[in-house]
Amino acid sequence: MTDDVSRLPVALRDGQGRLRVDKRALLKIAAPLMVTNAIQALLNLTDTWFIGRLSTDAVAAMGAIYWLMSCAILILGGVGLATQSFVSQADGAGRRARASQCLWNTLWASIAALPLFLIAAWAGGPILALFNLEPGIRGMAEEYWEPRLAGAFLGAMSWGLVSFFNGIGATKLTFIVAVVTTLANVPANQFFMFELEMGMAGAAWGTNLAQFIGLVVGIMFLLRGDLARRYKTLATWRPRLSMIRRQLAVGLPVGIMYGADVLGVAIMQLMVTQVGKVGAAATQIVIMLTSIAYMPALGLAAAGTTVVGQAIGAGDREWAMRLGTFVARSCSALMLSVALLLLVIGPWLMPLFINPADINATAVVSTALILLLPAACYQMFDGLYFGSSFALRAAGDTSVPAGVAIVLSWVIFVPLSHVLIFDSSGAWVDGLPQLGLGALGGWLALMSYAMLLGTLMYWRWRSGRWQQINIWGSRGANVGS
Repeated sequence: MTDDVSRLPVALRDGQGRLRVDKRALLKIAAPLMVTNAIQALLNLTDTWFIGRLSTDAVAAMGAIYWLMSCAILILGGVGLATQSFVSQADGAGRRARASQCLWNTLWASIAALPLFLIAAWAGGPILALFNLEPGIRGMAEEYWEPRLAGAFLGAMSWGLVSFFNGIGATKLTFIVAVVTTLANVPANQFFMFELEMGMAGAAWGTNLAQFIGLVVGIMFLLRGDLARRYKTLATWRPRLSMIRRQLAVGLPVGIMYGADVLGVAIMQLMVTQVGKVGAAATQIVIMLTSIAYMPALGLAAAGTTVVGQAIGAGDREWAMRLGTFVARSCSALMLSVALLLLVIGPWLMPLFINPADINATAVVSTALILLLPAACYQMFDGLYFGSSFALRAAGDTSVPAGVAIVLSWVIFVPLSHVLIFDSSGAWVDGLPQLGLGALGGWLALMSYAMLLGTLMYWRWRSGRWQQINIWGSRGANVGS
């Protein structure tokens, strides 16, 4: 470990000369991101509230497709998920122009992916036709799917932009972009959904418009002032195909990993939706509420990506190990605390997300309260997953974690969900035992999966295998190559 503490992120020597994590410095980076992700949770809850004003069927439709859409966006926007890793390592090595060049590569790659997003938007109908959804719910789901996927490239560009801000530690700019996006989302939803009477499609267009406004604000920060001068953002805009390929090599497995994760949850929700719209609506509400637990932890984990990447860029992987471990454990403790809080305040929050005049309102709320119990049980393991996987991403260790996530999701989680949710009359696959627990069965399967995933990701980080990885190319190459 280097003796030059000034080169290491969030490092501090105590009175005995021992190197410690400077918690205040880490919090200075993480706090805006934690608030930003809490705002993102508020954005999701706002969308759920607006959609809940339509009907229970509308909430169930959103629940049926929410994670399917998320999976498509994560995979197609995978290059943006590598941006923070490259930027933080370049910044830690003092190569600021190289950091901004990584961002521009992400923006160009996201624009180039637009045809793929349009194909995904068109494919919504054929994909949903594969599942036995009620015609009304399927129709509403398609109304939202098509415009939302068509505009999702804006979200991929935004990921890249805020990942650049996060990678250089300018997390206050990320916070401002999130605030602008959230504030724009409310009037946009009201206008498209109710003033223009576009319903579910209006919710999608409202989100697209809000993301576009946030993206414009972020680009203004990028091209003006001290940040533009220090990182030479006006001089590094030309794409470099070799670097784009490197970023894809790191980012695409991240997109696949999170895609496998959320696609498993999407399939579980589709199973629950087939069983009944009450369980589907309750599941969607609990997912949105538990996002309160994981969004702040995601902010802390993102700060971990920054400081771990900067430590690697500075040439001190031992310090990177200490930082990643500290962040993973802190994320776990944070999510456990919020989960306990949700158990206490859940009975007061649940009724806010369903129309009280709806005939199923009481059943949805009571079911959601039951589902909140297994959801709370796995939050601390989700914290380990977020903290460890974000640290692994900073090091470029993404392929093995992606493989682990795929196996756990599709070999354990999805089959277990099928066994626990369906009875013999509604099963998709014959020959499996069917316990018929409905929505509760889906959440018990999710709880088991999350516990395994969090444990294995933390073990992967602690194994130290990531220390042999160089994201900048061939063995021996450095950030400047």
